[in-house]
Amino acid sequence: MKAIAEKKLNTNLPEYIIYMYQMEDLIRVYDFNLADIKQYVIAHYPITEEEKSATEQWFLHLSEMMKAENITITGHLRMIQKHVEQLAMTHWKLLKEDSTYYKIYHNAKPHIIQMIMDANGEDIGHEIQICINGVYGFLLAKLRSREIPKGYDKAIEAFGDVLSYLNLSIKEKLT
Repeated sequence: MKAIAEKKLNTNLPEYIIYMYQMEDLIRVYDFNLADIKQYVIAHYPITEEEKSATEQWFLHLSEMMKAENITITGHLRMIQKHVEQLAMTHWKLLKEDSTYYKIYHNAKPHIIQMIMDANGEDIGHEIQICINGVYGFLLAKLRSREIPKGYDKAIEAFGDVLSYLNLSIKEKLT
């Protein structure tokens, strides 16, 4: 699990963010009980005992950070949110400079606006946070076999296109 997070961090930033949101929620579901996480999650993961020990320490570290940042019920770690902000900064830059990205974002914009309207005045963050939350919410709904609202799949596809292009842009900048 730790290795998956590290790989995603180096290859696909939006996937890393969503994966880490899952890990935060996993810790919350187990009520920060690391013995249960070890018994019911880590023990069943097909990795070596050494990797299991490192993964347990990783979960301990995440748990401690979540408690220190007072996000035991809701919210996300600052170290993860800084990557969301990196995507957002790239988004705002590309809107001004990249006509291809502008078209991709333009396709997602009506769905973003719909999400804002559906939030009934609640602050749900900037456009990129909305895209990430939309994709994450979709994945959670699928995992829980919940009904997906009609048209939501088109929104998720548009959000995925935005996030994929942002990731590609960041990766190209790093190479």
